[in-house]
Amino acid sequence: MRGTLQHLFIGGIIVFISILFPTHTRFKYSYELGQIWNYEDLVAPFDFAIKKPDRILRVETDSLLSDFSPFYRMDDSVGVRSLRKFDKRFDLQLKNLEKSQFVDVRRNPELYRKFGEKFLQNKHQRGVVDLDPIHQREEKNFVIHLLLRGTFEERTLSNLFTLDKINQAISDTLQNCGLANADFLYALLVECLEPNVTYDKLNSELARKEMLSGIAKHSGMVRKGELIVPRFGQISEPVQLKLESLREHFEIEIAQRSWGIYFGYFLLTALVIGLYAAFLYLYCRPLFDNWYELTFLLAWFPVFAYLVYIITSIDALSVYLIPFGIVPILVKTFYDKWLALFTHSMIVLLATFLSSSGFEFAFLQTLIGVVILLTNVDTRDWNQYFFTILYIFLAFCLGYLGLSLVQQGSFRGIDLSMFNWIFLSTFLTLLANPLIPLLERMFGYTSSMGLAELSDLNRPLLQELAIKAPGTLQHSLQVANLAEAAARRVGANHLLVRVAALYHDIGKIIQPEYFIENQGGVNPHDQLPYRESAKVIIGHVTHGIELAKQYRLPKLLIEFILTHHGTTMVEYFYRKEQEAFPGEVINDADFCYPGPRPRSKEESILMLADSIEAAAKASLKNPSPGDIQALVERIIAGKLDKKQLEDSALTFSDLEKCKAVFLQILRSVYHARIEYPAEK
Repeated sequence: MRGTLQHLFIGGIIVFISILFPTHTRFKYSYELGQIWNYEDLVAPFDFAIKKPDRILRVETDSLLSDFSPFYRMDDSVGVRSLRKFDKRFDLQLKNLEKSQFVDVRRNPELYRKFGEKFLQNKHQRGVVDLDPIHQREEKNFVIHLLLRGTFEERTLSNLFTLDKINQAISDTLQNCGLANADFLYALLVECLEPNVTYDKLNSELARKEMLSGIAKHSGMVRKGELIVPRFGQISEPVQLKLESLREHFEIEIAQRSWGIYFGYFLLTALVIGLYAAFLYLYCRPLFDNWYELTFLLAWFPVFAYLVYIITSIDALSVYLIPFGIVPILVKTFYDKWLALFTHSMIVLLATFLSSSGFEFAFLQTLIGVVILLTNVDTRDWNQYFFTILYIFLAFCLGYLGLSLVQQGSFRGIDLSMFNWIFLSTFLTLLANPLIPLLERMFGYTSSMGLAELSDLNRPLLQELAIKAPGTLQHSLQVANLAEAAARRVGANHLLVRVAALYHDIGKIIQPEYFIENQGGVNPHDQLPYRESAKVIIGHVTHGIELAKQYRLPKLLIEFILTHHGTTMVEYFYRKEQEAFPGEVINDADFCYPGPRPRSKEESILMLADSIEAAAKASLKNPSPGDIQALVERIIAGKLDKKQLEDSALTFSDLEKCKAVFLQILRSVYHARIEYPAEK
């Protein structure tokens, strides 16, 4: 059932990404102006027209549009509405006049009314135009087509009143009209004189399109069988125009979407995703079998495929904006550098198909993955992390510069705007850092950043350990020092081992007085049967797991709690039970830890360090170097005899290195001291 769900999940990703691919087949040639044609001789497969250069089309278009006259229409109903509004406001304003105001208006109201009505009629008859914003700056001799009573007439702006000039026209007219109280009409006319000539967008656009349709977009033909560019020939501007025209004709007129095209993209996607899934299955089987980890690794493919799809659909953006470096940084943080590089390479391969960016894109993005592989990315160390980002930026810039020089042959042809996209992409790569704690919580990962936080002795669980079981905390700190040093020597994860050592005995918080390092002279085991004492000792593992889950410790640390005693036996109480009941059959399981045995190097190192530190504290008082060596060899030999390291990734060579580290540290701890004479 699990395998079926995994296959369905992988199949769903393949289908989703396939849908994002372009809606037409691809032009199989990649080229740039000034570049050398490295393909075979290209011969025209059919007749096609050569399109004009964009700059020539722009000049011809601008020249033609400079003589274009837009269309406007006059609305007669506006004049009627303005007169009604004027009469209504005139009566209202006249009614509210005080006796001392505008005496002549009160004496001859109809004279003023008729003057205002005639003014409005004249202006609307001539036309008050509300110019479209694109025509605001036109000169007074600018010609428009005015729809007036069903027919279009040509008018210049000088024959119309524009809104920005109408106030001045009202003011000039009233000053010269000879009316004693002409000011009475100013506010009324400004308020009631509405524009009755407005822009006719529909007819203007139709006329504009008809005019532009007369511009020839092509400047010649290429006949079938004609040589377009020879092999190793230089791509000049005329050759580039022919290639652009061929590509456009091929993609738009011939290569329409079909099931064959979709199936081709589906096969390419299935090949990339399938090979990646096969790699996980063959070489990282635990990751393939774990739903969370498989989801984490495969989810980057549709995420970045969709980002490429969105960015490429926006002309103003470049696909180089996308920070592909985030994925290898995250995968390297949670797993290892080789899986990070392989994941990055497969994502870039898919993105290259989607973006049509060609060899240059694939080369530069692969280069970034290699740089991340070679740099020691440590997200805990911002100084080192910024240096990694700087190396990415430099590699990106140098790679692009080299490719540009190969294609253009000089610095003059380099597109400097690309460096802006490179900078933004590199800057966005910094997002990998804040993503780490988020992904840790979502997928249960443990990164160096999270481990560093857990190593803080002020964490609540360690504080509780310090208060309730201070001896256990001291033991854990000593084990952490031993285990960390050994892990460094064999190349294991020393930070993980140190943090695991701090938490491996947290279960002793529950009954701290039953463990010798926390006892102050009274031993509660003296009051218990040996079998019960063994149960209490073994119980610190179960209690530790419960506390770890309660405090939401990572699953990885819980594994250390489970395995730090393996399946060993509580020897002291087992032997006491044998002595007390010599003829009785004893169930060994009652005196054994549940396990499992350690599997990783880190788990094995912790087991050895824990046993050696506990034994040294219990039996070494004033030891000689030989005593220390004998103890270390006895503990390690005992673990081997009891087959506790059979499942471990620790080799015999690693074991010898660990032994040397343990001896070195213990000798420094228990070194002989000179006895000074007592002071008198």
